[in-house]
Amino acid sequence: MDTEKLGFGDLSELGATEEWPVGRLFAAAARQAGPVMWRLVEKHGVSPAGFFLLRILVLEDGRRPGEVAKRLMQSAATVTSVADTLQRNGLLERRPDERDRRAVRLHITEAGRALVAETGSALADDLWAIYDVPAEADEPAVRRYLLTLLDRFTDLSEGGRC
Repeated sequence: MDTEKLGFGDLSELGATEEWPVGRLFAAAARQAGPVMWRLVEKHGVSPAGFFLLRILVLEDGRRPGEVAKRLMQSAATVTSVADTLQRNGLLERRPDERDRRAVRLHITEAGRALVAETGSALADDLWAIYDVPAEADEPAVRRYLLTLLDRFTDLSEGGRC
């Protein structure tokens, strides 16, 4: 493995990746997960930004662009640009807010729902292949580690300490 491509700088002092601490291995894997996910989405002919925006609308249709931007951790301008493309392609509609005439809400179309379902199904197969734990005997240990990590992340996100 070329550790230079992991984006952490020179890691040669850590030795071979097989000898790295588990936390460092997890950080390296986590750092690569996002870009890999984007490439997987693109492989299915969909813009990652558009796909994730539509996924939000599948669950929470009728959101304001600013609300979607917060969920995607993107700027409102980026969401507006992506929504423009999705609207041109018939995947979402903008409708006026019933309570605030100045505001607009984003609504997914049936074509958008079909695209998310089709792409999501194909992605599920890709993700199962990537995240499968190779040995059944290893799964309980991996599961315990990830559950502990999730608990720690939850504590930290709620202002707690590790």
